[in-house]
Amino acid sequence: MIIGIGADLADIRRIEKTLGRFGDRFTNRVFTEIERTRSDKKPDRAASYAKRWAAKEALSKALGTGVQMGVAWKEMGVVNLPTGQPVFQLTGGASERLARLMPPGHTPRVHLTITDDAPYAQAFVVIEALPE
Repeated sequence: MIIGIGADLADIRRIEKTLGRFGDRFTNRVFTEIERTRSDKKPDRAASYAKRWAAKEALSKALGTGVQMGVAWKEMGVVNLPTGQPVFQLTGGASERLARLMPPGHTPRVHLTITDDAPYAQAFVVIEALPE
């Protein structure tokens, strides 16, 4: 059963300006070490960060919290499987919120897709409850 759906559209130019203005102060506050390492290696660094920003926003909407109510930016980390597929690695308040959304006898599955086509990055998230 579907528990939550979220979507977000981020302007890559806005993220690029934020990176230029705040640099590490911004990236260290919002992104996990894995996200920073991956994004900083990319030729289009801003697009990589914008996709991850959009993913975090979309997940916060699917969780029904926004980035508040005990869910912090760095608790919603985007990692990539060996195939390249992006998935979430949740910790702290984000993980706890996801667990609270699950009906008894169900396990969560978070589906994520991210894309970019300059000047925009987009993410969609679906939270599913699977019977155990």
